[in-house]
Amino acid sequence: MRTEGEIATNTDRTGVWSLVVPLKPLARAKSRLTQATGPLLRPRLALAFAQDTVAAALACRTVRDVVVVTDDPMAGAALSALGARIVPDRPAAGLNAALAHGERAIRDRRPAAAVAALNADLPALRPAELSRVLEFAAEFPRAFVTDAAGIGTTFLSASVGMELRPAFGGPSRARHLASGAVEIVPAGIDSVRQDVDTGDDLRAALTLGVGPHTAGSLAAEVPARDR
Repeated sequence: MRTEGEIATNTDRTGVWSLVVPLKPLARAKSRLTQATGPLLRPRLALAFAQDTVAAALACRTVRDVVVVTDDPMAGAALSALGARIVPDRPAAGLNAALAHGERAIRDRRPAAAVAALNADLPALRPAELSRVLEFAAEFPRAFVTDAAGIGTTFLSASVGMELRPAFGGPSRARHLASGAVEIVPAGIDSVRQDVDTGDDLRAALTLGVGPHTAGSLAAEVPARDR
């Protein structure tokens, strides 16, 4: 492994998991954050969240690769530079269609891949905590992690030979449970659960400790507001 800032990058690409990370065009991403951050900072934070999420995922020892499904050229370039593979959102039919598209893109290359969907808004994500989740997920055909609010989903996995069958959006915890996926509930995975949609969510992520891209975006905004 090599170290870049505070993130140790996994250079051994023999992990068993391939992750799919969906990302809206930055102009539309994280719209509920506008009230807390303003319209200019919001898209920059959406990209920073995704950068910290992808960097942490790629640093995870059990992750082989990360596929980002996005049509945003700026985000695609930034996340590709971190080591992600960028797949255009050709379905353009919402979150779950994008995840299914990313799953196909992975298994077209590696039919025997174990696949997991991961939200792009996990700026406090810790590689060790994601590893813990993936170790639990490996025990089940399909498994998921609910968000910090206990309503949505931040992670969904499908083992070799299983379809992901994503049902993200709104009260997705109940839908994933109903679909037969097993909920992963070990202690010590707060960073995998803390997605960011609102100002309160951002404050909670800051309490956990966000990655360098998010921290840098927020730090750059302070002098701008003081001018």
